[in-house]
Amino acid sequence: MAYQGGGYYQDPNQAYYGGQYPQQPGYNPNYPPQQPGYPPQQQPGYPSGGYIPGYPPQQQPGYPPQQQPGYPPQPGFVQPPPPGMPSAYGTAYDPETGSVKGFEFNDQSIRRGFIRKVYSILTAQLLITLGFITLFLYHRPTKLWVQNHPEMFWIALGVMIVTLISMACCGDVRRKAPMNFIFLTLFTLAQAFLLGVTTANFSSQEVMLAVGITAAVCLGLTLFAFQTKWDFTVMGGILFVAALILMLFGLIAIFFPGKTITLVYASAGALIFSIYLVYDTQLMLGGEHKYSISPEEYIFAALNLYLDIVNIFLYILTIIGATRD
Repeated sequence: MAYQGGGYYQDPNQAYYGGQYPQQPGYNPNYPPQQPGYPPQQQPGYPSGGYIPGYPPQQQPGYPPQQQPGYPPQPGFVQPPPPGMPSAYGTAYDPETGSVKGFEFNDQSIRRGFIRKVYSILTAQLLITLGFITLFLYHRPTKLWVQNHPEMFWIALGVMIVTLISMACCGDVRRKAPMNFIFLTLFTLAQAFLLGVTTANFSSQEVMLAVGITAAVCLGLTLFAFQTKWDFTVMGGILFVAALILMLFGLIAIFFPGKTITLVYASAGALIFSIYLVYDTQLMLGGEHKYSISPEEYIFAALNLYLDIVNIFLYILTIIGATRD
């Protein structure tokens, strides 16, 4: 063995730095001694080094568990909701056929249903009110009975104020059925009774004229609110201030009675509540308007529209009465 050119070699047939390294003087092939049991003995049947054929071991019978038929859901599958409940994906589950069928359930359909509910309630309120007014106008015994029992007026006024404040200030009262319908019915009956007592001081021709004018004005304003691009929902603060000024003006008119001041007051009131009717209608419509009322507030929406129409009727009746005098 010799050293040449920076490497050891034994013979020409052995590769440079290949095969076995040349032994240095004093080299002990048994050093260091191996520890007992090291390297660990391989388990029988377990191959060593590199890739292990058959690994991981074969799965146990029945594992993983077999999937139930139809699970997991295939692409496009819609999990059926409980019977009768619409799902968020525009579908509904038909319990009779066990299939999924189309169901329109979006913001527009909810809003349309809300509008139908509000106008149904409003129509019932107006019919009750018109019935009371007709009874007080054309049934003389009823008119005489009310005139002989003035305490009924104050009872109706107290019921109207209590129910109105309860529905306006307590959300649970106007949202939870049947409590909301009970309070709204009591309010409508009390308000209709008060209107009947008020209209008893006018002739039937004047009252019917006021009813016709009110119907035409409210219909025109409602159609205008439905189709106009002007957003009246941003005028809530202005209308509130205008209503306060109108109330103060009414207090002044009490101490300074006169035909002119009555006409001015009634005309301003009819104008303000006409704008209120457009404002409340657009709040109910929602859509592109800046503000809208929740679909849960159908009682409150009907109440607002009813009060607007009643106030317009009263102010128009006041104008007709002032021109008569």
